[in-house]
Amino acid sequence: MSDAFTIRVFVPGGDPEGVRLFDRMNWTGLGLAFPRSKWNEIKSRPEMRNAGVYILIGYREGDDDLPTLYIGQADGIRDRIDSHQANKDFWDWGIAFVSTSAGLNRAHVTWLEYALVRRANEAKRCYLDNGNVPQEPALTEAEKADTQGFLKEIFQILPLAGLRAFEVPKAIAMPQASDPIRAGRMNSAVLDTIIVPAQKEGFEKVFLGEDAWHAIRIAGGKLEKIKYVAGYQTRPISAITHYAPVARIEPYGEEGKYKLVFSEKAKPIGPIPAGNIPSGSMQGPRYTSFAKLKTATTLADVIG
Repeated sequence: MSDAFTIRVFVPGGDPEGVRLFDRMNWTGLGLAFPRSKWNEIKSRPEMRNAGVYILIGYREGDDDLPTLYIGQADGIRDRIDSHQANKDFWDWGIAFVSTSAGLNRAHVTWLEYALVRRANEAKRCYLDNGNVPQEPALTEAEKADTQGFLKEIFQILPLAGLRAFEVPKAIAMPQASDPIRAGRMNSAVLDTIIVPAQKEGFEKVFLGEDAWHAIRIAGGKLEKIKYVAGYQTRPISAITHYAPVARIEPYGEEGKYKLVFSEKAKPIGPIPAGNIPSGSMQGPRYTSFAKLKTATTLADVIG
Protein backbone atom coordinates (compact mmCIF):
# COMPACT_ATOMS: atom_id res chain seq x y z
CA MET A 1 0.00 0.00 0.00
CA SER A 2 1.30 3.47 -0.88
CA ASP A 3 2.03 5.94 1.92
CA ALA A 4 -0.51 8.69 2.60
CA PHE A 5 0.63 12.22 1.80
CA THR A 6 -0.57 15.82 1.85
CA ILE A 7 -0.25 18.29 -1.03
CA ARG A 8 -0.98 21.97 -0.47
CA VAL A 9 -2.58 23.94 -3.30
CA PHE A 10 -2.46 27.74 -3.28
CA VAL A 11 -4.58 29.68 -5.79
CA PRO A 12 -3.11 33.20 -5.79
CA GLY A 13 -5.70 34.72 -8.11
CA GLY A 14 -8.74 33.05 -6.57
CA ASP A 15 -9.58 31.21 -9.83
CA PRO A 16 -9.29 27.40 -9.50
CA GLU A 17 -8.79 27.16 -13.27
CA GLY A 18 -6.07 29.81 -13.23
CA VAL A 19 -2.63 29.74 -11.66
CA ARG A 20 -2.15 27.07 -8.98
CA LEU A 21 0.90 26.48 -6.78
CA PHE A 22 1.64 23.01 -5.37
CA ASP A 23 3.96 22.33 -2.47
CA ARG A 24 4.31 20.12 0.55
CA MET A 25 6.00 20.14 3.91
CA ASN A 26 9.77 19.59 3.91
CA TRP A 27 10.03 19.68 0.11
CA THR A 28 12.56 21.95 -1.57
CA GLY A 29 10.47 22.25 -4.73
CA LEU A 30 7.38 24.02 -6.00
CA GLY A 31 4.92 23.12 -8.76
CA LEU A 32 3.28 25.89 -10.77
CA ALA A 33 0.36 25.02 -13.06
CA PHE A 34 -0.98 27.74 -15.36
CA PRO A 35 -3.16 28.20 -18.44
CA ARG A 36 -1.33 29.62 -21.44
CA SER A 37 -3.41 32.77 -21.20
CA LYS A 38 -1.84 33.47 -17.79
CA TRP A 39 1.78 33.03 -18.88
CA ASN A 40 2.53 36.75 -19.03
CA GLU A 41 1.23 37.00 -15.48
CA ILE A 42 3.07 34.05 -13.98
CA LYS A 43 6.42 34.58 -15.72
CA SER A 44 7.13 37.57 -13.51
CA ARG A 45 7.14 35.38 -10.40
CA PRO A 46 10.66 35.05 -8.93
CA GLU A 47 10.45 31.22 -8.92
CA MET A 48 10.46 31.21 -12.72
CA ARG A 49 14.11 32.29 -12.67
CA ASN A 50 15.10 29.07 -10.89
CA ALA A 51 16.34 25.78 -12.30
CA GLY A 52 13.58 23.33 -13.10
CA VAL A 53 11.65 21.22 -15.55
CA TYR A 54 8.38 22.05 -17.29
CA ILE A 55 5.66 20.29 -19.27
CA LEU A 56 3.51 22.00 -21.91
CA ILE A 57 0.18 20.26 -22.61
CA GLY A 58 -2.36 20.52 -25.41
CA TYR A 59 -3.92 18.85 -28.43
CA ARG A 60 -2.52 19.20 -31.94
CA GLU A 61 -5.77 18.21 -33.63
CA GLY A 62 -9.29 18.66 -32.39
CA ASP A 63 -10.05 14.94 -32.68
CA ASP A 64 -6.86 13.68 -30.99
CA ASP A 65 -7.58 11.17 -28.23
CA LEU A 66 -4.21 11.65 -26.53
CA PRO A 67 -2.66 14.97 -25.50
CA THR A 68 0.60 16.27 -26.93
CA LEU A 69 3.32 17.11 -24.39
CA TYR A 70 6.58 18.97 -24.62
CA ILE A 71 9.01 18.32 -21.77
CA GLY A 72 11.89 20.72 -21.19
CA GLN A 73 14.38 21.97 -18.61
CA ALA A 74 16.61 24.97 -18.00
CA ASP A 75 18.71 26.70 -15.35
CA GLY A 76 16.06 29.42 -15.41
CA ILE A 77 12.86 28.22 -17.03
CA ARG A 78 11.23 31.60 -17.71
CA ASP A 79 13.11 32.45 -20.89
CA ARG A 80 12.75 28.92 -22.26
CA ILE A 81 8.97 28.87 -21.81
CA ASP A 82 8.81 32.40 -23.20
CA SER A 83 10.31 31.11 -26.44
CA HIS A 84 7.72 28.31 -26.58
CA GLN A 85 4.97 30.89 -26.09
CA ALA A 86 6.11 32.43 -29.36
CA ASN A 87 6.99 29.27 -31.32
CA LYS A 88 4.72 26.42 -30.17
CA ASP A 89 1.02 26.72 -30.86
CA PHE A 90 -0.32 23.39 -29.60
CA TRP A 91 -0.17 23.91 -25.83
CA ASP A 92 -3.07 25.21 -23.76
CA TRP A 93 -1.55 24.93 -20.31
CA GLY A 94 1.69 24.10 -18.60
CA ILE A 95 3.14 22.96 -15.33
CA ALA A 96 6.63 23.71 -14.06
CA PHE A 97 8.62 22.28 -11.17
CA VAL A 98 11.40 24.41 -9.75
CA SER A 99 13.74 24.30 -6.80
CA THR A 100 12.99 26.81 -4.06
CA SER A 101 16.55 26.52 -2.78
CA ALA A 102 19.92 25.91 -4.37
CA GLY A 103 19.10 22.20 -4.50
CA LEU A 104 18.78 21.68 -8.27
CA ASN A 105 21.50 22.39 -10.79
CA ARG A 106 21.68 21.89 -14.55
CA ALA A 107 22.67 18.22 -14.25
CA HIS A 108 19.74 17.52 -11.93
CA VAL A 109 17.10 19.11 -14.17
CA THR A 110 18.61 17.39 -17.21
CA TRP A 111 18.17 14.07 -15.40
CA LEU A 112 14.57 15.00 -14.51
CA GLU A 113 13.85 15.80 -18.16
CA TYR A 114 15.36 12.45 -19.18
CA ALA A 115 13.28 10.58 -16.58
CA LEU A 116 10.03 12.33 -17.54
CA VAL A 117 10.51 11.62 -21.26
CA ARG A 118 11.32 7.98 -20.51
CA ARG A 119 8.24 7.60 -18.30
CA ALA A 120 5.98 9.25 -20.90
CA ASN A 121 7.23 6.81 -23.54
CA GLU A 122 6.63 3.87 -21.20
CA ALA A 123 3.09 4.96 -20.28
CA LYS A 124 2.06 5.59 -23.93
CA ARG A 125 -0.67 8.01 -22.86
CA CYS A 126 0.48 11.03 -24.86
CA TYR A 127 2.29 12.20 -27.98
CA LEU A 128 5.65 13.89 -27.40
CA ASP A 129 6.61 17.06 -29.22
CA ASN A 130 10.25 16.61 -28.19
CA GLY A 131 12.43 16.16 -31.25
CA ASN A 132 15.18 14.26 -29.45
CA VAL A 133 15.20 11.67 -26.68
CA PRO A 134 17.56 13.00 -23.98
CA GLN A 135 20.35 10.78 -22.71
CA GLU A 136 20.75 10.06 -19.02
CA PRO A 137 23.35 12.44 -17.55
CA ALA A 138 25.99 11.24 -15.12
CA LEU A 139 25.17 11.90 -11.44
CA THR A 140 26.84 10.68 -8.31
CA GLU A 141 24.99 8.02 -6.36
CA ALA A 142 23.90 10.56 -3.76
CA GLU A 143 22.81 13.14 -6.36
CA LYS A 144 20.77 10.55 -8.22
CA ALA A 145 19.01 9.46 -5.02
CA ASP A 146 18.10 13.06 -4.19
CA THR A 147 16.90 13.76 -7.74
CA GLN A 148 14.80 10.59 -7.75
CA GLY A 149 13.20 11.88 -4.56
CA PHE A 150 12.33 15.14 -6.32
CA LEU A 151 10.87 13.15 -9.24
CA LYS A 152 8.69 11.17 -6.83
CA GLU A 153 7.19 14.44 -5.60
CA ILE A 154 6.48 15.45 -9.21
CA PHE A 155 4.66 12.19 -9.92
CA GLN A 156 2.50 12.66 -6.83
CA ILE A 157 1.51 16.19 -7.84
CA LEU A 158 0.84 15.68 -11.56
CA PRO A 159 -2.47 13.74 -11.22
CA LEU A 160 -3.73 16.33 -8.73
CA ALA A 161 -2.91 19.02 -11.27
CA GLY A 162 -4.97 17.15 -13.88
CA LEU A 163 -2.27 15.33 -15.86
CA ARG A 164 -2.18 11.53 -15.89
CA ALA A 165 -0.02 11.02 -18.98
CA PHE A 166 2.88 9.72 -16.86
CA GLU A 167 0.87 7.02 -15.12
CA VAL A 168 1.34 3.55 -16.60
CA PRO A 169 -2.24 2.36 -17.21
CA LYS A 170 -3.66 -0.02 -14.62
CA ALA A 171 -6.61 -2.26 -15.40
CA ILE A 172 -9.95 -0.84 -14.26
CA ALA A 173 -11.62 -4.19 -14.93
CA MET A 174 -10.27 -7.62 -15.88
CA PRO A 175 -13.05 -9.73 -17.38
CA GLN A 176 -10.60 -12.40 -18.63
CA ALA A 177 -13.41 -13.53 -20.90
CA SER A 178 -13.01 -16.59 -23.09
CA ASP A 179 -14.74 -17.19 -26.41
CA PRO A 180 -18.45 -17.55 -25.49
CA ILE A 181 -19.17 -19.79 -28.47
CA ARG A 182 -16.55 -22.34 -27.46
CA ALA A 183 -17.47 -22.03 -23.77
CA GLY A 184 -21.18 -22.41 -24.47
CA ARG A 185 -22.09 -19.56 -22.10
CA MET A 186 -24.61 -17.16 -23.63
CA ASN A 187 -27.33 -15.29 -21.74
CA SER A 188 -29.51 -12.85 -23.68
CA ALA A 189 -30.50 -10.98 -20.50
CA VAL A 190 -26.92 -9.92 -19.66
CA LEU A 191 -25.57 -6.86 -21.47
CA ASP A 192 -22.03 -8.19 -21.62
CA THR A 193 -21.01 -6.90 -25.07
CA ILE A 194 -20.06 -3.43 -26.31
CA ILE A 195 -20.40 -2.63 -30.01
CA VAL A 196 -17.92 -0.03 -31.23
CA PRO A 197 -18.10 1.84 -34.55
CA ALA A 198 -14.87 1.94 -36.54
CA GLN A 199 -13.66 3.28 -39.86
CA LYS A 200 -11.78 0.93 -42.17
CA GLU A 201 -8.23 2.15 -41.45
CA GLY A 202 -8.58 2.19 -37.67
CA PHE A 203 -10.41 -1.12 -37.64
CA GLU A 204 -7.69 -2.91 -39.59
CA LYS A 205 -4.80 -1.25 -37.76
CA VAL A 206 -6.07 -1.42 -34.17
CA PHE A 207 -9.01 -3.84 -33.83
CA LEU A 208 -7.42 -6.51 -36.02
CA GLY A 209 -3.75 -5.48 -35.86
CA GLU A 210 -3.26 -4.54 -32.20
CA ASP A 211 -5.94 -6.77 -30.64
CA ALA A 212 -7.39 -3.75 -28.85
CA TRP A 213 -9.75 -0.82 -29.22
CA HIS A 214 -9.34 2.54 -27.53
CA ALA A 215 -10.73 6.00 -26.92
CA ILE A 216 -14.10 4.61 -25.82
CA ARG A 217 -16.43 6.30 -23.36
CA ILE A 218 -17.97 3.67 -21.08
CA ALA A 219 -20.51 4.29 -18.34
CA GLY A 220 -19.00 3.52 -14.93
CA GLY A 221 -21.64 0.95 -14.10
CA LYS A 222 -20.84 -0.99 -17.28
CA LEU A 223 -17.11 -1.44 -16.70
CA GLU A 224 -17.43 -4.62 -14.63
CA LYS A 225 -20.05 -6.11 -16.96
CA ILE A 226 -18.32 -5.92 -20.33
CA LYS A 227 -16.81 -9.24 -21.42
CA TYR A 228 -16.88 -8.98 -25.21
CA VAL A 229 -16.46 -6.34 -27.89
CA ALA A 230 -17.93 -6.33 -31.38
CA GLY A 231 -16.64 -4.19 -34.23
CA TYR A 232 -19.15 -2.33 -36.42
CA GLN A 233 -17.44 -1.17 -39.61
CA THR A 234 -18.91 2.08 -40.90
CA ARG A 235 -19.70 2.88 -44.53
CA PRO A 236 -19.38 1.43 -47.06
CA ILE A 237 -19.50 -1.87 -45.11
CA SER A 238 -22.09 -0.77 -42.48
CA ALA A 239 -22.07 -4.05 -40.58
CA ILE A 240 -20.76 -5.84 -37.50
CA THR A 241 -18.03 -8.09 -38.85
CA HIS A 242 -15.86 -9.24 -35.90
CA TYR A 243 -15.91 -9.85 -32.16
CA ALA A 244 -13.33 -10.57 -29.43
CA PRO A 245 -13.28 -11.50 -25.73
CA VAL A 246 -11.93 -8.73 -23.47
CA ALA A 247 -8.98 -9.41 -21.16
CA ARG A 248 -8.82 -6.04 -19.41
CA ILE A 249 -10.04 -2.44 -19.54
CA GLU A 250 -7.58 0.41 -18.97
CA PRO A 251 -7.81 4.22 -18.81
CA TYR A 252 -6.90 5.94 -22.09
CA GLY A 253 -5.88 9.58 -22.45
CA GLU A 254 -6.96 12.46 -20.26
CA GLU A 255 -10.64 12.70 -21.18
CA GLY A 256 -12.22 9.85 -19.20
CA LYS A 257 -12.00 7.30 -22.00
CA TYR A 258 -10.94 3.66 -21.94
CA LYS A 259 -8.97 1.04 -23.85
CA LEU A 260 -10.16 -2.54 -24.32
CA VAL A 261 -7.41 -5.16 -24.60
CA PHE A 262 -8.48 -8.45 -26.17
CA SER A 263 -7.64 -11.86 -24.76
CA GLU A 264 -7.68 -13.40 -28.26
CA LYS A 265 -7.54 -12.32 -31.86
CA ALA A 266 -10.81 -10.95 -33.18
CA LYS A 267 -12.93 -13.50 -35.04
CA PRO A 268 -15.37 -12.96 -37.93
CA ILE A 269 -19.09 -12.96 -37.22
CA GLY A 270 -22.04 -12.38 -39.54
CA PRO A 271 -21.65 -9.92 -41.10
CA ILE A 272 -24.62 -8.32 -39.38
CA PRO A 273 -25.74 -5.44 -41.63
CA ALA A 274 -27.16 -2.14 -40.45
CA GLY A 275 -30.45 -2.78 -42.23
CA ASN A 276 -33.12 -0.17 -41.56
CA ILE A 277 -31.83 1.28 -38.30
CA PRO A 278 -32.18 5.09 -38.06
CA SER A 279 -29.32 7.18 -39.38
CA GLY A 280 -26.79 8.00 -36.65
CA SER A 281 -27.63 4.97 -34.49
CA MET A 282 -24.00 3.83 -34.49
CA GLN A 283 -22.15 7.09 -33.97
CA GLY A 284 -21.03 5.85 -30.56
CA PRO A 285 -20.75 2.59 -28.58
CA ARG A 286 -23.88 0.52 -27.93
CA TYR A 287 -24.45 -2.31 -25.43
CA THR A 288 -26.00 -5.71 -26.07
CA SER A 289 -25.67 -9.36 -25.10
CA PHE A 290 -23.50 -11.80 -26.97
CA ALA A 291 -26.48 -14.15 -27.24
CA LYS A 292 -28.34 -11.51 -29.29
CA LEU A 293 -25.24 -10.82 -31.33
CA LYS A 294 -24.92 -14.51 -32.22
CA THR A 295 -28.51 -14.89 -33.48
CA ALA A 296 -28.99 -11.46 -35.10
CA THR A 297 -29.65 -11.03 -38.79
CA THR A 298 -29.57 -7.21 -38.77
CA LEU A 299 -28.24 -4.59 -36.38
CA ALA A 300 -31.81 -3.86 -35.24
CA ASP A 301 -31.91 -7.35 -33.71
CA VAL A 302 -28.82 -6.47 -31.66
CA ILE A 303 -29.55 -2.99 -30.36
CA GLY A 304 -33.36 -3.06 -30.39
